[in-house]
Amino acid sequence: MQRTQFSALACSIARTLDVIGEPWSPLILHDVYVGINRFDQLQSDLGISRKVLTERLNWLVTQEVLTRRPYSDRPPRHEYLLTPKGEELCDLLLVMVRWGDRWTAGEAGPPVLYRHHTCGQIAHVELHCSQCHTPMRATDVDVLPGPGAAL
Repeated sequence: MQRTQFSALACSIARTLDVIGEPWSPLILHDVYVGINRFDQLQSDLGISRKVLTERLNWLVTQEVLTRRPYSDRPPRHEYLLTPKGEELCDLLLVMVRWGDRWTAGEAGPPVLYRHHTCGQIAHVELHCSQCHTPMRATDVDVLPGPGAAL
């Protein structure tokens, strides 16, 4: 089945989904983020088929979200590392974690906790305005056409 391409749309959400909108991609990125970065480790942790994992890893490398680095010559083996572009996508994943912890974790609570390096406390991501630094939610903004808007 041909995957729908959203990269040509004048929409930042669509363009982001073009890179990581396939359901396995964010899960692979999260695993690499937490240090699971070799093919067999990823396959075992996610329970994903080798074919799908190969396709997803190749796509994420092509999109410059991950980079492939050899760690063995015999047999040839690679590990996957986040690029700066991939690290920034992990910021997006932390926002998704906050939503998932709030709305889907149930009585058991969050499956994973995140300790902030700066203060050493267990914390979650909060969105703040880049200009005035106050909390920022979708209901606090007006959406205006930008310089890249389709005419």
